[in-house]
Order: sequence, then C-alpha cells, then structure tokens
Amino acid sequence: MTPRDREEGSAAVELVVATPILILVVLFTVGLGRVTEAQMLAETAAGSAARAASLARNPDQAVAAAHAAVAANSSVSCPDPNVTVDTSAFRPGGTVAVRVECRPRLADITGVGFPGTMKISERMVSGIDTWRQADAP
Repeated sequence: MTPRDREEGSAAVELVVATPILILVVLFTVGLGRVTEAQMLAETAAGSAARAASLARNPDQAVAAAHAAVAANSSVSCPDPNVTVDTSAFRPGGTVAVRVECRPRLADITGVGFPGTMKISERMVSGIDTWRQADAP
C-alpha cells in the first residue's frame, strides 16, 4: 500500500466534518447581524419619537406624538415597545427625552431559532427650539 492509497477519500471526510461547522459560523454571524439591526431600529424609533415630541406644543401632545412615532416605526424586531417620555424640561430651550424598551424573542429577530429573549433599550434626547412659542399653561 502506497502513501497515496491511504489518503484516498480524506478530502471527503474533511468536507463532511468542516461543512456543519462552517454553516454554524455563518448562521451565528447572520444572527448577530440581525440583533444589531434590531438595536438600530429601536434607536431609530427612539430618535424619531424624541424629534416628534420636541415639535409638539405642550407636554401632553409631546407624549402622544412620541407614542405615534414609535408605533409607526415598530416591527418584529421590537414588538410591544414600552415608551417612556420625559417632559420635565419641556419648555422653549429645554429638552424632551424618549426611552424605547422591548424584549423580543431571539428566534424572531435572528430567524435562525436562537432560544431566549433579549432586552433592547434605547434613549434619545431632542432639544426644543429656544425661539418657538409654547401653548399657555
């Protein structure tokens, strides 16, 4: 038996062993990318909500505008978001802050079937124009 005879079929064995490992690496990478995308979507929703709230004329309208903006930006990546609007500094020259929190299932985000959930929480602050007129209290 020559050395060449002993190596016949070794490439097929290597392929059978390496293929599942490579598939797992690809699936894990795709899953991480989709988790990052979900975090970016929550950040976008919080930013849009803060901006919409800063354009409102009073705190009540600011809260309603923030909730509407988050509802318009919600997706499978952030189902049933919890929206918190801080209007304590709502005045010309002040700020309004919005926090968007949710706990999506990893299987829904990744599409790969990872078990469990993860907490996504994003907070954005938007300034209120100094020279605009607010509603009278």
